[in-house]
Amino acid sequence: MTIKIGINGFGRIGRMVFRAAAQNFQDIEIVGINDLLEPDYLAYMLQYDSVHGRFKGEVSVDGHTLIVNGKKIRLTAERDPAALKWNEVGADIVVEATGLFLDKAGGEKHLAAGAKKVIMSAPSKDDTPMFVYGVNHASYKGQAIISNASCTTNCLAPLAKVLNDKWGIKRGLMTTVHAATATQKTVDGPSNKDWRGGRGILENIIPSSTGAAKAVGVVIPEL
Repeated sequence: MTIKIGINGFGRIGRMVFRAAAQNFQDIEIVGINDLLEPDYLAYMLQYDSVHGRFKGEVSVDGHTLIVNGKKIRLTAERDPAALKWNEVGADIVVEATGLFLDKAGGEKHLAAGAKKVIMSAPSKDDTPMFVYGVNHASYKGQAIISNASCTTNCLAPLAKVLNDKWGIKRGLMTTVHAATATQKTVDGPSNKDWRGGRGILENIIPSSTGAAKAVGVVIPEL
């Protein structure tokens, strides 16, 4: 059975979801992508990646259709998820990867547009259930809107689960060393969030806060 996926937000996470699905999972089909960039630019960003290299396949654009290895994928540029008409492309699941719609209300917009289920690519900002595969995925009970937590949570939670299951954890201290992200500066500049955050990422190790510890407590309630 083929699972049909729609992607809202074709940034770093959205493109990596596409690559993984297209190259590693024959039972997953991407049927729609929503992003505000021009179609030609979306194709270019998919085809060439500075970290992972060239996309292994043929990529082209025909109007508002992305064609990958002969398969047509609808392209849209809607700001409101409720206008995406996921039912027209038969999307079973929408990957919400814009970072903007991280609560139940945002997820419900995709459902109203015809999607059956929604997976947020970042921690939810409300009580939307959060799951990390290998940690608490077995507790999934068919909820229509869920969060897949964050990259750091997906790294930390499996280790914490093993340690807690085997010996138990009374207290802990974690440090994450994160790669550069799109919001950081390449040269020193002003930062509204914090002064250190405005330093050039290529020359500095910049201390920062993370919500990963809190998220681990969500996916492993005993912690």
